Amino acid sequence: MSKVLGLGTAKSGVEHWWAQRLTAVALAPLGLWLALALARFETLSYAAVVEWMRAPVTAVLLLATVITVVYHSYLGIQVVVEDYVHAKGAKLLALVLSAFAHALLLLAALYSVLRVAFGAAL
Repeated sequence: MSKVLGLGTAKSGVEHWWAQRLTAVALAPLGLWLALALARFETLSYAAVVEWMRAPVTAVLLLATVITVVYHSYLGIQVVVEDYVHAKGAKLLALVLSAFAHALLLLAALYSVLRVAFGAAL
């Protein structure tokens, strides 16, 4: 029954695989949008970028991009660690450090985008 449902033996591999694929698919248009938006600037001056980031649509798309990139990175690093780190203690440590590093990176990025988007004095 597990094979039919695509659950495999651990019942989580398929979900992880799908999450990686879905985040990759989401990153294609988000990355293209970001590249095209930044390419439109004559100069990437601080003031111009801040003004651009304060637009509501831009802020929402930047938040979506940040969340998707960090989650996709977390999933990828997890696979690499699980595949190539064989010592149980080292594997657990690497997975925990990766989770904390990605959480910290996500919080910092979200804070930065939101702070600029809501016009806080920098």
